[in-house]
Amino acid sequence: MTKDKLILGIETSCDETAVSVVKNGSEILSNIVASQIESHKRFGGVVPEIASRHHVEQITLVIEEAIARANVGYEDLDAIAVTEGPGLVGALLIGVNAAKAISFAHDIPIVGVHHIAGHIYANQLVDKLEFPLLSLVVSGGHTELVYMKEHGHFEVIGETRDDAAGEAYDKVARTLNLPYPGGPHIDLLAQNGNPTIKLPRAWIEGTYDFSFSGLKSAVINTVHNAEQRGETIKPEDLAASFQASVVDVLVSKTVQAAKEFEVKQVLLAGGVAANKGLRNTLEQAFQTLPEIKLSIPPLSLCTDNAAMIAAAGTVFYQKGQRAALNLNGNPSLDITIHN
Repeated sequence: MTKDKLILGIETSCDETAVSVVKNGSEILSNIVASQIESHKRFGGVVPEIASRHHVEQITLVIEEAIARANVGYEDLDAIAVTEGPGLVGALLIGVNAAKAISFAHDIPIVGVHHIAGHIYANQLVDKLEFPLLSLVVSGGHTELVYMKEHGHFEVIGETRDDAAGEAYDKVARTLNLPYPGGPHIDLLAQNGNPTIKLPRAWIEGTYDFSFSGLKSAVINTVHNAEQRGETIKPEDLAASFQASVVDVLVSKTVQAAKEFEVKQVLLAGGVAANKGLRNTLEQAFQTLPEIKLSIPPLSLCTDNAAMIAAAGTVFYQKGQRAALNLNGNPSLDITIHN
């Protein structure tokens, strides 16, 4: 019998200090997340220096809790998978250096993981991946369509040319005076509104690229123009109209790419994968394409966590990838490093 592979995952790319132990790339033994949302809420966004300081305070405690919850020791671990990038450089360094310290002290190999590869492999924790597949990655910093012909191979076929979808959500939320993080509040408002306000959709014909900057500006202008005329816009209707525009483009391009690349499976990944409007519209779209399997992770695995890093790290570890002790945080890391 093949020995079980136990991977310790560490994720500190932004404002969550997360550590997990995953068995065989699909079974979560522990998944601990220390969130910093309350600390950053009063600033309306993540403050990098504060994020780094919180990671320093939390990382050892979270590692110890993850190990204890999994009921394993360091001697049981096959490897440490750590987010190498992209992300906030100060935050990344905390996780990377924690991984290197454990590696040096216990002679355990390290595997560097791209943050978005982790989000994609979050799906493996709930569903078997079938290749070729297409992943729609939607988060605060990323909006991409990633084609995978096999495990560990990533080809970006479409990406945002300006604001990512999650970034646009947060900026629109600020315009509507909604609390941080804005995405969930926009989603909640949209469920109670009607998409009656005409807003643009950037199709960028002939490509699978995205653009949400114009949409964001259109929403801001709509609000300002209404204020100048003394008119009142229902926030629910504006949220619903904005979300309809974002979701329409995301789902349409995903369906088009899935057909063109003849994939067997489509994955939804990233923090905005928790958006109910996006989840529901994707499910409706792929009901008409029964030959393509749609996988959407549970809400707990959409936002940043370390189980997804351990899941991706298991694949890279089995492919023979290893990082040296000179591993560094790389805020602009390219996902194709794993190809």
